Amino acid sequence: MEGWDPSTKSTLTRIPLLTTKAGPRDGDAWKQRLKEEYKSLIAYTQMNKSNDNDWFRISAANPEGTRWTGKCWYVHNLLKYEFDLQFDIPITYPATAPELELPEIDGKTQKMYRGGKICLTVHFKPLWAKNCPRFGIAHALCLGLAPWLAAEIPILVDSGMIKHKDDTASSAES
Repeated sequence: MEGWDPSTKSTLTRIPLLTTKAGPRDGDAWKQRLKEEYKSLIAYTQMNKSNDNDWFRISAANPEGTRWTGKCWYVHNLLKYEFDLQFDIPITYPATAPELELPEIDGKTQKMYRGGKICLTVHFKPLWAKNCPRFGIAHALCLGLAPWLAAEIPILVDSGMIKHKDDTASSAES
């Protein structure tokens, strides 16, 4: 964790680590892992809210907990940019990190793969591998999606690749 800014380090140390090494095919062990995932996500969400840094909502989209959907947002120049967020838990989870997808901005940046999957290979994947099985969905959001949004959204807005919803609505009215 050396080289990280104090805020990131502090946030990461307060997200509960997971102990169960189980994936979607592991039956009862997967159910235990899902309970740990929810506890970690709840703690991370509560921490964000208490720090006035609420930036996502997600929930399992199926009873098995293998498909997740929600929203994430980023504030740039005092405007809130909101995006659909989705991902599937890979069969090889937790050894393999989930591929976080923002389908609305697919193809608008080079730091994205087909289908709106954000690029996390260089920085995040080695970190995930080193911390398997202790990292979970909350850690992927904290160390993967949050820095990606902070790096990419301002560039996409400033270049005109994405527009604020109010800009889109006013141009449609004229």
